[in-house]
Amino acid sequence: MEELILSIITLFVGAAVFIVGMNMMSSGLKKSTGRGLKRLLKKIRNNRFACFGIGTTVTALVQSSAATGVMAIGFIAAGAMTVFQGVNIILGAYVGTTVTGLIASLSSISISKYFVILAVIGVVLMFFKKELVKNIGEILAGLGILFFGLSTMSGAIMGNADLVKGIEDFFDLANFPLLLLLIGALVTALLQSSSASIGITVAMVSTGALHFEQAMYLVLGATIGTVITLLIATIGGNVNVKRTGIIVLIIRVVSALVALAICWPLSSFITDGFHFIFGDNNALAIAVFHVIYNIIFMLLALPFVKPLEKLVEKLIKDKEQEKMKQSLKYIDNHLLNTPTIAMMQVKREIINMMQLAKDNLKLGYNRIVNQDNTNDKELIETEDKIDYINNEITQFLINLTHNVSLNDEKVLGSYFHVVNDIERIGDHAYNFYESSLKMVDNDLSFSDTAKKEFDSMFSVIEQMFELTLVIFHDRSKDSLKKLHDLENQTDELKNQLSSAHYERIQNKTCHVENSPFYTTLVSELERVADHLVNIGYSIVNPIGDDPNEKN
Repeated sequence: MEELILSIITLFVGAAVFIVGMNMMSSGLKKSTGRGLKRLLKKIRNNRFACFGIGTTVTALVQSSAATGVMAIGFIAAGAMTVFQGVNIILGAYVGTTVTGLIASLSSISISKYFVILAVIGVVLMFFKKELVKNIGEILAGLGILFFGLSTMSGAIMGNADLVKGIEDFFDLANFPLLLLLIGALVTALLQSSSASIGITVAMVSTGALHFEQAMYLVLGATIGTVITLLIATIGGNVNVKRTGIIVLIIRVVSALVALAICWPLSSFITDGFHFIFGDNNALAIAVFHVIYNIIFMLLALPFVKPLEKLVEKLIKDKEQEKMKQSLKYIDNHLLNTPTIAMMQVKREIINMMQLAKDNLKLGYNRIVNQDNTNDKELIETEDKIDYINNEITQFLINLTHNVSLNDEKVLGSYFHVVNDIERIGDHAYNFYESSLKMVDNDLSFSDTAKKEFDSMFSVIEQMFELTLVIFHDRSKDSLKKLHDLENQTDELKNQLSSAHYERIQNKTCHVENSPFYTTLVSELERVADHLVNIGYSIVNPIGDDPNEKN
């Protein structure tokens, strides 16, 4: 009994050593290739096979599908990668991670006991100062420790007949394919590593304590359990991150169940085939089975990624997106069938966008001039709304262009310029907010004199906004002329304010540290005036009429 307990403890110690070695090898590989791989991931496009190939390559190099999956999740969360790209990369990662199983199967080769010497070589290299040599040392040390762990597990099993009998009895008792699949999934979920569970399975198969057929179902279960690490990484993520996790889980579960449905009735044929090819080397046979399964089923899953993405989009609603849709007041794709009404409604939507930009500019101006942070949340949310409305109006205009007359098409063409100018005004409002944050960080603020100067210029900008909104309704060239005159006034004020500011600096009545923020604010207000004049001209002369022509 004492020997049995010692063998069980040794088995768990071997499993722990194997996992440590695997993680050390993976860590060294990531340090050696991490930056380059991240750059590679950033450059991917929407080609599913390219994404799949990159996922396979990256994971084969870093020896961790979890690491690749977490990197992909990070890029998706940051908006640098789409759900489609991320899922295809992760599916490729599940093929790349099979290399660990192949490495583990080498323990069945007679010379594998000498592989542990790699740990000694690796440790020696880790004392070198050169980073690359240290990383190579970590890889070799991890590889050597991995083989030592496998050897320890195998020795613990083979060295005790009671333990072998106990493992055989347990799996004979649980010798039902679906149950074995669930055990494989549970063990892998607990270990949070399919490589670890596959390595342990390989060790048990190599000693004869586990039959090839039983190991086959455990491996299928492991492919489900490995998704747990990815799902944990999606906790707290945005809607696209959650969709990615659900899609991958669906693919892995369905793939494993389909494979189970195929392997179950054909188990004898499959077992005989692998024995014919690999003889008594069950360790290599099960590792190759793992590779074949992942290659076939992950490639077969690729055409289903896009349909699954659409399905999951319906199941997991984007609350932020739904909230953004409420920002649209007047346009809807159903209006495209009635172009005349659509023309009226898109104009109203542009005015709605204009009003948002006007309000947000006032918030941004108040933020930087008075350092008032009470409306920060509203400012940021409104900026997002303006960007969203800009995209929606632009797409609506593109779709509407095909259904209108030539004259209306020219009007729509002018609207493209209008929404672009409004969006830029919104950007200036957000720039004020960002500049204000920098001023607060540097403990800077504007003097009362400077504030009065800004107010004089902003007052003109407010008048221009009101005139521009009037122009939307009456397309008056008189209003356009007044708008143009006010824009000239902002040019003059820009020069006057800049001169007054530099004069105060020379007289040392103003802090030079404020200078960048002062000149930036004045320049951005002047640019807002330019955008407002551009909007006025686009509305009054949408089809290129002479602006000096009388009504």
